[in-house]
Parts: sequence; structure tokens; C-alpha cells
Amino acid sequence: MDRDGTISEEVGYINHLSRYRLLPRSLQAIRLINDSGFLAIVTTNQSGVARGYFSESLVGQVHERLLAWARDGGARLDAIYYCPHHPHEGEPPFRADCDCRKPRPGMIRRAAREHDIDLSRSYVVGDTRADIEAGAAAGVPGILVLTGYGRGLVEHGRATMRVEPLAVREDLLDAVRFILGREAAG
Repeated sequence: MDRDGTISEEVGYINHLSRYRLLPRSLQAIRLINDSGFLAIVTTNQSGVARGYFSESLVGQVHERLLAWARDGGARLDAIYYCPHHPHEGEPPFRADCDCRKPRPGMIRRAAREHDIDLSRSYVVGDTRADIEAGAAAGVPGILVLTGYGRGLVEHGRATMRVEPLAVREDLLDAVRFILGREAAG
């Protein structure tokens, strides 16, 4: 799953820890993932590092806060992967045309290697075109959520999407319920 706009509020670049807030029902969704036997893994572009808006240490603080909120809410994230790169902004090593920046599938493929994930039995959930395209590039169907940038994408940019999502759902919890229902119908 994507982070900003999917699990947490989309507020632009999170350049201070005080700006990081969870969306309602996110922890409930992650608990449902945990109970289902699926892994709960986050993949997130964080090009603000390359752009000089914030440091990698702030990304780490945000992820520690997310992990703590999950723990406190009875949920578990199995891994968090982030891409600090941008192909045209900043200075090396962060200015890089990498395979990990969504819509490329590098983070998803890395998670699959490191956690022995069968991508043919996996799903991507996110609020942007890049999330859905990264999933498709890895052979994983995507569910677009209407939180974050999702609603605007559906209402104003759907025709520009190169990859059609498997489904569109209101938020992460509705997406997880859709996935589990689909798996149960199997």
C-alpha cells in the first residue's frame, strides 16, 4: 500500500513530523490485513529528500511514528520501503533515474524478494496513477482509493490513466474488504 493519501493524509511534502496524520479507518484496515494472512507492506515515493525539502532522518521519524501508531492500534506493518530519488531534481545520490520510484516496480519487486511474496496473489492499494502503474509493472492488480489524490484522479484524470485499476474504493478499509471478498470468492 501507498503511504500518503492512502494510509495517512495527503498534505503535500511532510517536512515536519507534526504534519503527519493517519486517515480514519487505516488502522482498522491494517488489522484486517494482518488477520487475513496477507502481509501489510508500504511503498512510498519520498522525492522531498532529493528536492532538499527534508532529510532521510525525517522520513525515518515519520515511519517510526507510523509503526508506533500501528502497534498502539493493535496492527502491524511488515515492512516499509521508500524511494528518496528524483530523476531531475537535487544532487546525486538522490538525483537518480532509479527503478524504485513509482510508477516503476522496484519497491514492489524488492518486497517480493525480501518477503518471499507471490506477486500473482498480491494487490496494490494507492491513491495515484503511479501506484496503480507500479503494481501493473510488477504484475499486481491495483485498487485505487478515493482518499488523497484518488477522487480528483477519478473525476478529472481517469481518461489519462494508462492502466485501469481493478477497482475503485472509498478508502483503504473498503479496498481491503474488496480484496478479502474477492479472495474468499476465489
